Amino acid sequence: MTARRVVIAGRVQGVGYRDWLREQAEQLGLHGWVRNRRDGTVEALIHGDEPAIQELLRACRRGPRLASVRDILEELAEPPEEPGFRRLPTL
Repeated sequence: MTARRVVIAGRVQGVGYRDWLREQAEQLGLHGWVRNRRDGTVEALIHGDEPAIQELLRACRRGPRLASVRDILEELAEPPEEPGFRRLPTL
């Protein structure tokens, strides 16, 4: 099990990206959280099996129908403190 912090840039706010990402993560059995950032990006902490994380990251490059992803930055991170996948307030 690994954890990654990702920051997704592009047209990712106002298009349902957070709810879409949470749904995708839950379907893959992943844990963590997702939130908007004031700089216009979406940030997520994703924890689980590496193949599931990689599948989610591939999906994140496409995003929901109205999104346009320009870039995804990722780094290793500590696992979330709580199980499940949550949507957090904007930071």
